[in-house]
This record gives sequence, C-alpha cells and structure tokens, in this order.
Amino acid sequence: MSAPKLTAAQTDALAAVDARASDLSDWCATIFDFGETAWREYRSAEWYVARLRAEGFTVEEGSAGMPTAFCADWSNGEAGKDGPVIGMYGEYDAVPGNCQAASTRREPRAGLGYQAGGHTDPHSGLGIGALGGLLATKAAMEKHGIKGGLRFTGEPAEKVRGSKPIHAAKGYYDGLAAILSFHPFYMLPMCNTVRWDTHCGAAYAMVYRFICDAPEGWGRADGAPIPQSHSAVRAPGANDALMIMYQSSKALREAMLPHQGGWSVSEAILTAGQATADNLPAGLAEIQYMMRTPTVAMAEQITAVLDRNAEAAAMMSGCRWERHWVCKSRPGLANHAMARVVWDAMRAVGAPRWNEDARAVAREIQSGLGLDPMEAPFIEEMERLIEPETAEAILRRDLPPSQANSTSDDYTDMCWHAPTARFYIARPALRAPAGYAYPNWVMNALGGIPATIDPMVRTAAKVLAASAVRLLEDGAARDAAMAEFRDRTGGGIGGSTWTPPLCDYDPPIHFRWPEYIETPRGRDWWIPSAMPGA
Repeated sequence: MSAPKLTAAQTDALAAVDARASDLSDWCATIFDFGETAWREYRSAEWYVARLRAEGFTVEEGSAGMPTAFCADWSNGEAGKDGPVIGMYGEYDAVPGNCQAASTRREPRAGLGYQAGGHTDPHSGLGIGALGGLLATKAAMEKHGIKGGLRFTGEPAEKVRGSKPIHAAKGYYDGLAAILSFHPFYMLPMCNTVRWDTHCGAAYAMVYRFICDAPEGWGRADGAPIPQSHSAVRAPGANDALMIMYQSSKALREAMLPHQGGWSVSEAILTAGQATADNLPAGLAEIQYMMRTPTVAMAEQITAVLDRNAEAAAMMSGCRWERHWVCKSRPGLANHAMARVVWDAMRAVGAPRWNEDARAVAREIQSGLGLDPMEAPFIEEMERLIEPETAEAILRRDLPPSQANSTSDDYTDMCWHAPTARFYIARPALRAPAGYAYPNWVMNALGGIPATIDPMVRTAAKVLAASAVRLLEDGAARDAAMAEFRDRTGGGIGGSTWTPPLCDYDPPIHFRWPEYIETPRGRDWWIPSAMPGA
C-alpha cells in the first residue's frame, strides 16, 4: 500500500523539523547530560519552560502542585474558541544508578559516579522529539493560518508513574480534541508502530514508612520503661521493620504473580537506617513498591497484602507504619481512529535511518567489547515499519486471551480524558552475536550519542507533527476519534463505562528521592561520587 499523500501544511511541518535538526540534536544532548531523576528534574523543567516561553507559549510552572511539572499553551486564534486543541507532552526523568556519558565505552558523565542518574529509555530523546513535533506543528499552523491550539505538558517522574495521574485528576487533559503519545521502542514487536488493542495496564506505587518513635515500651509486659542500660532489651526499630517487610513481600512474586503477561512488583529502599552510633534503634526507614498489573482490581489485591505485611512488620519491630501513595494509574484505552491517523503519518514519514557515522559508533562499541564489528550493526527492525494489527497479533502470542492490558506506562491516564494514540519509534539498539547480551550501559550510551539518537528524535518529531496537523485540518478524522472515545467510555468523561481518576493523594514530592546536590566540590550525586571506588 502506498504512503498517504500529505497536505501542504503537513509537508511544511516536516520541513520545519529538518530546519531545526541541529537545535534538536543540541537540546537532546543537554537533557541527556542533566540526567535528573524522578521528582527532582529541576534543571530539565527549567530548560523546557524557558524554551517554550521563547517559542511563544504561555507556561504554567509547577502545574498540579508538582514543582518540576509544567503546562504550556499556544493558540492560533482565540484560545478555546477557534479550532481544536491538540495535546502532546515531554518526559525528562532519568534513572538512578545509570550514569553514562555519551561515549563508546563505559564511563560516567564528567564529575559523577555510576550511581548518579542516567537516561535509559531515553526520556531525553522522548521529550525533545515531542518538542520538535510541537514546534513544527506550530510553524505549519502559522504559515497556513490553521486555527486551533496546542497544549504541551511537562511530565516528571514517569519512572514511578508520577505526574500523569495527578495532571489527569486536576483536569489538564480535559477539553483536548486529541492527545499524541510517543515513546522510544523498548521491546519487539513495538518498534515503528502504533498500539492497537492491547494498551499498557494499571500501575500502583507507594512508599511504606516505618517509624520507631516510642521504643521504650516495646517488649515489656508491665509497661515499665526500659532501664537506662546498654544491655537492656530494646525495640528492633525501623531497620528491622523494613527488612521484615522486604523479605515477607518477596513471597508476592511466587504466590500472587504469574510469570507472564507483564506483571511485576519492584521495590526500592529510600531512607535507609537513620541509625546512630549507639545501640538505640533506628527511628525511620522507608521502602517504595511499584506494581504493574493488567487491572486495577489486581493492584488493589496486591496492595491489601502489602498493607498486612507492613502492619505485621511494624508490630514485630516496635514501630508504627504509614502508606503514602506515589501513583495510582488506570489501564489504557484503545482508539483505532487515532491509531490510523498516526499510522498514516508514520507511513508517510517512514522509519528512521542510521547512516555510516552511526554505524561507525556502533562498531567502535562492539570492538571495545571484544566483539567482531558488524557491517550492519543495528537491529534490522529499527529501519522498517510494522503494521499495528501485525504487531498486535505478535504481542498477543504471549498473553492469556482474557488479559486486555500488558506492561505499564502512565500515558494510560490520558486515554480516559481525550482520544489518544500511543506510538513507538525505534531507538538505536545493536544486533548481538548468538548467545551474547550487551551490558546495559550500551543502550544508555547510544541514547546520548548524537549520531545514534538523532534519527529517532527527528523521525518522532515528524510523525507527531504530521499527525497533529492532520487532526487540526481534518474534521472527519477528529470526529471519528471522538466518536470512538465516547463509544468506549459510554459517553465521554463521566460516561457509563468511563473510569474516573484514581488519584486521591497529593504529589509525593517530600520524600528523600535521589537527587543532585551542590557541595564545595561542585555538583554531586546524593551518594557522593568522590568516595573511594565510586
């Protein structure tokens, strides 16, 4: 089937991406180098706000009470009256423990250790690809007098599914004609395609906090205080509570979770210990859990078990416990009409292509790892498209027929407020010799080296721009997407089959999330990178 013919405005939008290719490359490198992690993306958010204002957008900083979130709006005409509003977004959070330079060998970014943040997906390219599509759409709207508006939200903490459930609950996606969601491909067959029926599932995340603030009464039947003696009985304290919780909850993976279908429960210890040099019990410890499930009911069931484990751990160790929500996100909702719009754009734009400069980078990495450099070092699927229905059929092979959703990403919360398409563009990934697995740093590095990441960024920006301009120009396409949205939700927002936001909590910004700090040595990670062996 031949590629769809583009309108003049769509063609000019693609040209606008090419005209700013150098800027997009520099911007992607900037965000990659920031490497800021969940809820602490201060420099990244500041950069986006300044850039968007310079491009003529009105920007609300700290949207929905999240200091590193924002909401940017621009309208060609009177906002809310002249034409539809299309939504896009950027993510920019990195992952602790993945600090990697844009280099062909394993090395952290300058002045940091490996435990600092680094982009793994990479959200640096995701956000700049989306920004490129946004600015190209704006340029086409101005040149061709297309009425309508653009909304671009800054979405922090995606790695803990943080911002989108909160933005959704606060109404930031309401009133949009459509939302376009792009992500670098992360698993085959979801490479250069659009999600069809099986969208991402639900995700719950929470922090359990154990506090030992009255250790003197633990273990004494008569209620008398513990004598002032280092040999007297004492409460085990918060460290023990955390370890009991950690070990007992491991049973979830065997007792509750099947070994297929994208289910998972992961944990991360936040504030660990708060110990003293004496034999006093630790007073505070925190552990974060994240679960990915196909349905909300499954997430609720796992939460009930975690709550019981926390209560038991607290009782055994002389502590009290608290549960604080980080995320409660809904499973995704398909929209075939939106998927077709994006697939048409993807066919017109084509898959990304990696030139000889990129291949030379890949071969240098292979050689440094002791491998024979390959003439064609990249995975073949990266440079070709796969039809959404074909990708869907492959994806379903490993899923039970009853499972409607798989894996997780919090774009799913957008699906319940406006017609949404979720699509993937290939990120650079290397072919592996039989039986070989590349170390993780390779993917991280390829996401920061301009020669290897720029093709993804440019292609994503073009697909976004072509899709957005199509939706702005084509009333029939918009109407079809909205009709399907209303049908699947029983009438739209508030409809009979609509799932309301699950977010009933404040942004979890006050925990000791990993972050960068300023010291006399300069910028450093919260675990000092200057320590021996760091």
